[in-house]
Amino acid sequence: MPQHQTELITMLALGVVLAFGFGLAARFLRLPALIGYLLAGIAIGPNTPGIVGNVELARQMSELGVILLMFGVGLHFSLNDLLVVRRIAVPGAMIQILTATLIGTLVSRAWGWNWSAGLVFGLALSVASTVVLLRALDEVSLLDSPNGRIAVGWLVVEDIAMVLALVVLPSFAAPVGADAPAAPIGAGTAGVGLALGLTLIKVSAFVAVVLVFGRRAVPWLLRQAARSGSRELFTLAVLAIALGIAYGSAALFGVSFALGAFFAGVVLSESELSHRAATESLPLQDAFAVLFFVSVGMLFDPSILVNDTLSVIAVVLVIVLGKALTATGIVLALGYPMSTALVVSAALAQIGEFSFILADFGVSLGLMPMEGRDLILAGALLSITLNPFAFAAAKLMAPLLTASTPGGGEGRHFDPLLGLHVEDRPTAQADHVIVVGAGRVGRTIVAALRKAGTPYVIIERDRRRAEKAREEGAAVKHGDAAAPGVLEDAGAERARLIVIAVPDGYEARRVLERAREIDALAEVLVRAHGDADRTYLQERGATRAISAEYNVGPAMAEATLSGLGVAPAATSTTVDQLQEAESSNVEDSGTDMHGAPELRPHPE
Repeated sequence: MPQHQTELITMLALGVVLAFGFGLAARFLRLPALIGYLLAGIAIGPNTPGIVGNVELARQMSELGVILLMFGVGLHFSLNDLLVVRRIAVPGAMIQILTATLIGTLVSRAWGWNWSAGLVFGLALSVASTVVLLRALDEVSLLDSPNGRIAVGWLVVEDIAMVLALVVLPSFAAPVGADAPAAPIGAGTAGVGLALGLTLIKVSAFVAVVLVFGRRAVPWLLRQAARSGSRELFTLAVLAIALGIAYGSAALFGVSFALGAFFAGVVLSESELSHRAATESLPLQDAFAVLFFVSVGMLFDPSILVNDTLSVIAVVLVIVLGKALTATGIVLALGYPMSTALVVSAALAQIGEFSFILADFGVSLGLMPMEGRDLILAGALLSITLNPFAFAAAKLMAPLLTASTPGGGEGRHFDPLLGLHVEDRPTAQADHVIVVGAGRVGRTIVAALRKAGTPYVIIERDRRRAEKAREEGAAVKHGDAAAPGVLEDAGAERARLIVIAVPDGYEARRVLERAREIDALAEVLVRAHGDADRTYLQERGATRAISAEYNVGPAMAEATLSGLGVAPAATSTTVDQLQEAESSNVEDSGTDMHGAPELRPHPE
């Protein structure tokens, strides 16, 4: 078979296999798996000996990963959330871009570059990677937190600004005498203003179309797929919406694929099927997001670390320290607390996908030398590698710095989403029940606790579900139960029982491990998914793990016996025996089938 016919398969195989191997090795060394993915890319890149992957194919696959990941962000980041953070995200992002661009321009001027090269270089250093941010926030369980939402909103504004920059940059090529095609709009200030105005019109038109028409058409389309009863059709519907709107936004409005996918997710988040859509698209998001990091590694030339060490150090300092300190000052100046400043500064201490696009575009227009692209790639690789440590440092610094910031004070914190101080003292309850998850199963458990008159506290990471439960009169803690401090605030040390009712098996395991880390004496009841998961959870400290299969068998047996007219007492006895046999995890329970209840008419 000709080689060109297998390039895609080869690239997928190389990227996935090596990413798994290097990622697993990184985890064994207690390093972020992200570092392993980047090293995998370097290993198959054109600048290192051995097997060389197809860089162009890797870029296209990574773009698909960015699209799916941004679609997932939109699913969890509703339009209302985006509007709520506008007071900090819009001014903060714009000031951050201007400041970082100025710093980058001045650094490049010190190297002898001209102003146009410095402008492109500074812009590339000013914008952080949304992909890296999402991975980092998820690692530290902050993705659904108020501070995490501010950081995501901040980067969405940065992405929009970079879309504008990509349209305006050609207008600068002709005035500076760059070796590039003539700008399509014109030269000089008038051309730049016209280009910016047209871009704003395009972006505004896209947002209006998606929000006005998409909010009706997209949820309707997803409901039709769900009603078909076909899982594959539902999954295809989710992918069609994500990829279709992403491609349409680029083809019709000149908006980036990632931004189009983000707004597709925002529109779909209003649907009651948004959680299912997120679950169906998650595996693809993870797989292609990994290929994004592999493609970054493939572009990196390690020789620059030796040939231009001082310049690389300068770039990394601008990204990691310069941007972080600038963001901290901006957030505090806008009246937000140090906890928010630390999360946002750690989030911005890296660069990624838009930086690569700007660098390539600047080189193609003749605005920036090839050296600039190499330095940007080096800065991206090193800052992405250091970013998990930036979040770890922010976590260590938070307790030392928070007390002296706005929102400090005993028993109070600053809610960055609402912009006001609210009471959120740790619960003083004792002998209560903690219910993790306010979904269908969690609500059923809470209803039973209410009827029994048992005090309880709900922990829910989804903000909309938490608000709905709070409106219904429940005591709710909004946050990730696996994150440090959340279970403690809910009074886990004094609780009688912790019920983990979340549908995600991986999340349930993390919460269980956290509960045992803080030495909670409470019994822990966990929702499991199958016998293997039930056994694993019980081995990890669950008092009892109940799977869907465990419930369905006895429940259907009870309904069967009742439908056949078996007396209630005999039915209850048999079901109890079945449940006892299943809970003992023995295949042959030894139940005496000769003692089964006699089938007779049900007494009236």
